[in-house]
Amino acid sequence: MTDLKVTLIRSVAHRLPNQKKVVKALGLGRVSSTAVLPDNAATRGALMKIAHLISVEEINK
Repeated sequence: MTDLKVTLIRSVAHRLPNQKKVVKALGLGRVSSTAVLPDNAATRGALMKIAHLISVEEINK
């Protein structure tokens, strides 16, 4: 099983409201904040909406 380490690398200021909501729902707050999320279809779909704002690394358990 793998998890995804997601880091916010760009600010959400001046972004679309739905992109701001996705960032907050994933548990990311400020730039450089990091969250470890499960690797599933729902998470991957949310990450695709904000792919230009984040960096993603796979973590093997």
